[in-house]
Amino acid sequence: MSGTVDEVANWIRAAERVTALTGAGISTDSGIPDFRGPNGLWTRDPEAARLVTLDAYLTDPDVRRRSWIARRDHVAWTARPNTGHKALVDLELAGRLHAIVTQNIDGLHQLAGSDPGRVIEVHGTIFMVVCMTCDDRTTMRSALDRVAAGEPDPPCQHCGGILKSDTISFGQALDQRTLRRAFSSVLESDVLITIGTSLQVHPVAGLVDLALGAKAKVIIVNAEPTPYDEDVHAVLRQPIGDVLPEIARAVLN
Repeated sequence: MSGTVDEVANWIRAAERVTALTGAGISTDSGIPDFRGPNGLWTRDPEAARLVTLDAYLTDPDVRRRSWIARRDHVAWTARPNTGHKALVDLELAGRLHAIVTQNIDGLHQLAGSDPGRVIEVHGTIFMVVCMTCDDRTTMRSALDRVAAGEPDPPCQHCGGILKSDTISFGQALDQRTLRRAFSSVLESDVLITIGTSLQVHPVAGLVDLALGAKAKVIIVNAEPTPYDEDVHAVLRQPIGDVLPEIARAVLN
């Protein structure tokens, strides 16, 4: 399956509502590595996956201590939106983009100018912290300030429970309200464009099935093959930072 920018632009232009599903690939041009690509974080360091595995995190204090250091050093603190993020902002401002369902935790869509109310963060955000016992939420910055002050694994200040970034780890269920918002946005759309996601992680990958079942046009923009390439209406392999602005220009001109 292949497609052209003009075809995709025509579908977006004709649609009443368009939803974008974004994964790690849209943020690689901002210096944030993906996970499963040839140079992905887990490809280069399989042990890093333990830091985002819920059981390991809850049972191993050393994993938690390493996780706090990884959060402190995460490139998301200094990363800037790239041309891919900004192209989606252009489509939104022109009234062509209904919602962004993102698997990313980096906040770059909002930083680029996307309406936070239209960004559905199905895997959470690195900029907040949640207590695994009482569900109290605080900012990541306040937790990292405690780490810097000498608490290598800071407990919840309300109940003493384990704190974790407000992100979805392996073995952890997605927030059902957030997931329902994602499902609704796809069901309400005529076009789903997936960008920089391997479409290997369910239930989010199942949004493609949902869109196809609703007779929406589905476009995949991704460097590597996905399990859905043969089922969708178009697959674009060009670099995201090049092809998304090209699509936006074709839609808006």
